Amino acid sequence: MIPYPHIDPVAVAIGPFKVHWYGLMYLVGFVGGWWLGQWRARRSGGLWQAEQVGDLVFYIAMGVILGGRCGYVLFYNFDYFLQDPLWLFAIWEGGMSFHGGLLGVLIAMLLYGRRVGKSFFQLTDFIAPLVPIGLGAGRIGNFIGGELWGRAAEVPWAMVFPRDPLQLARHPSQLYQFALEGVVLFLVLWWFSSRPRPRMAVSGLFLVCYGSFRILVEFFREPDTQLGFIAFDWMTMGQLLSLPMVLVGAALMLWGYRRYPLEAGINRDDALWLEQQVAREPGRSTSTQRKRKGKR
Repeated sequence: MIPYPHIDPVAVAIGPFKVHWYGLMYLVGFVGGWWLGQWRARRSGGLWQAEQVGDLVFYIAMGVILGGRCGYVLFYNFDYFLQDPLWLFAIWEGGMSFHGGLLGVLIAMLLYGRRVGKSFFQLTDFIAPLVPIGLGAGRIGNFIGGELWGRAAEVPWAMVFPRDPLQLARHPSQLYQFALEGVVLFLVLWWFSSRPRPRMAVSGLFLVCYGSFRILVEFFREPDTQLGFIAFDWMTMGQLLSLPMVLVGAALMLWGYRRYPLEAGINRDDALWLEQQVAREPGRSTSTQRKRKGKR
């Protein structure tokens, strides 16, 4: 067993005003996603403009915050919500859900896509490699806050978390999730998206990988106290919500490779979108279009 590194969950305190590390990790995720999004936009061959990334990250942030809170309340505390519906708005008490945040982001992408004239999967394929930055940062925030700890364990790296009422040595499952959902997922998606891929393939791979990693880590993470195991005396809510992600992700990849195959190493769906933009903007010549195609 190794000692838990006691870190004050409050990063900055000025009088009654307090900034928690968990909140700062959200900021790290959004800023990191914005920076990487700018980098990807500049290398998109005309598919994205750098100035679009700021608006995109704003929509993502709203989806994460609103969807994450609603998901936590409805997926993990629905009985309490029925007793006190206004508790949904008590965000100062904490409580966020990844799966709720994911649904919120998907809705936000539908709205943003209608605004800028981009397809839903054109957006999700672009943002998928950026998401692990926020996921990894969030898990570090969970670890600093001493929450969402793992199950009791006898491994050499087990820890006793200060907020655990039983004071048992447990798996530091937050760090497992940081490694898989943050580091490994980022490396896989960044490598996969570094070359042209069929539409929906990057989004599908994100769903498959995240869902698989989450299902795996849930075997080491302590189930939510208010829910426990919800099926078969071993399945948790996190696993139940992640299983459809794996299935949908695999279906998207299969559909994408069959419906949108690459032509001469080029994503034909993106090429058609560029042609449509040229037709809509008289000032943009076809020679510029060809030049941008060549950059991909």
